[in-house]
Amino acid sequence: QVRIVESGGGLVQPGGSLRLSCSVSGSAPDLVAIGWFRRAPGNGREGVSAVSDVDGRPYYADSVKGRFTISREYGKRTVYLQMNNLEPGDTARYTCATAHQGWSGSRWYLEPEFYQRWGQGTQVTVAS
Repeated sequence: QVRIVESGGGLVQPGGSLRLSCSVSGSAPDLVAIGWFRRAPGNGREGVSAVSDVDGRPYYADSVKGRFTISREYGKRTVYLQMNNLEPGDTARYTCATAHQGWSGSRWYLEPEFYQRWGQGTQVTVAS
């Protein structure tokens, strides 16, 4: 059984930074990707960033490119999301998820329906 635990959320001023952590434990021999998703009040779930467990390639939503960086600590299955230059529009609950089946192309990496296991999430609030 895969267990996902996120941490690192909080309140930060616009322009500030936060680093989210996602720790994946349990047996997951078929793991193909770990992704970060967010949901703001009144909005649907949005893919933010993901990293392939196969080749380590990162994927980013256009809205966070150049500001967010995803990295992975191999051997520990821990993924970090470094978020810089945060904006009020980044305010949301951020949730980490794992995908256990790969698909052709790359668009699926940021689509929540392709992920099977989900953490509880961590709140990020960007406000003055």
